[in-house]
Amino acid sequence: MSSHLLPTYARVDLAFERGEGVWLMTANGDRYLDFTSGVAVNALGHCHPHLVDALTRQAHEVWHVSNLYRIPEGEKLAERLCAMSFADTVFFQNSGAEAIECAIKMARKYQSALGRPERYRVVTFEGAFHGRTLAAIAATGNKKYLDGFGPPVEGFDQVPFADLEATKKAIGPATAAILIEPIMGEGGVRVVPHAFLRALRQLCDQHGLLLIFDEIQTGFARTGEMFAYERSGVTPDIMTLAKALGAGFPVGACLATREASKGMTIGTHGSTFGGNPLAMAVGNAVLDVMLADGFLDRVRKTSLLFKQRLAEIKDRHPSVIAEVRGEGLLVGLRLEPPAAELVDALRAEKIITVGAGDNVVRLLPPLIISEEEIAEAVTRIDRACTQIERVHAQPLKQGAAS
Repeated sequence: MSSHLLPTYARVDLAFERGEGVWLMTANGDRYLDFTSGVAVNALGHCHPHLVDALTRQAHEVWHVSNLYRIPEGEKLAERLCAMSFADTVFFQNSGAEAIECAIKMARKYQSALGRPERYRVVTFEGAFHGRTLAAIAATGNKKYLDGFGPPVEGFDQVPFADLEATKKAIGPATAAILIEPIMGEGGVRVVPHAFLRALRQLCDQHGLLLIFDEIQTGFARTGEMFAYERSGVTPDIMTLAKALGAGFPVGACLATREASKGMTIGTHGSTFGGNPLAMAVGNAVLDVMLADGFLDRVRKTSLLFKQRLAEIKDRHPSVIAEVRGEGLLVGLRLEPPAAELVDALRAEKIITVGAGDNVVRLLPPLIISEEEIAEAVTRIDRACTQIERVHAQPLKQGAAS
């Protein structure tokens, strides 16, 4: 492995040469089922022909022109995103963390535009993950992300997960907004109760606050709905998106109502590369596929089958799997042994997954996965659980023999 890369990742010694659908292939021909999807990015799998065609065609036309000029593909994508959501306006950038930065600035600027510049603080929740910029790690509030980077960015008040009374107490005269993930992916695939989201909406309306949903991981059909907020019946004022929007091409978006974005006037925000023609061409191609008749129905059907099969595995291996949680194809297995044991055992079965907080392994297959591929994955997960049981049983057998 290269010694010239900044060592901020504990990378697995595994490299993939090419991908096709839900499969990744190494140079020596080993085939792995991809149940990480680039951490919920490759929603349409690898080398989807419609995406490859859109990117290739745009690459032969124009790559970059700057937001100093009109970008018709970006105008088209923004119009489509607004038509399929609550939003009236969109700002494009290159990542989820940038989308979070935009949302925070927008909430503060909204209050300032109303003559309330003292309102700049944002209420956030323990277990959240909003990105790696200085403001995003301050919003996340996790000590391991904050250590060594000096005083945290001012303006974030963190409260316990889904604690309504603590949330009410955190709201004060300086509060501008509430920021939450409808499902905490990095925090252990914890689904926020719909009643709590409804209560947050009421609090925001009561106190003149903006409600921000971080749907960077949950957006674009991952939960079986195009956006997770649709499952709760709660509409935010601002929503951040990324990951599956580009299905592998770097792109993020901050969506908002006209009212919430009223402070973001000319010169208040910008991005050199955000919304470039290549990203916009891919984003539109992603929507072509996801908005096609039957796409969401297929995701729902596949996810229901997957959850049923995982429940059967849990029943067979209660000493390994304590709980199956999540929505759609954002699934978490809370484990009895350390989560890393199952991640490693699954990799040995040539299926790649990713851990999360709360001792959880996330299963994030591409949304295009077939029933046959679900069955293959379930077989491999079952074998991995059996192997973990054997490993944990060995010391007992040795002790009994002595």
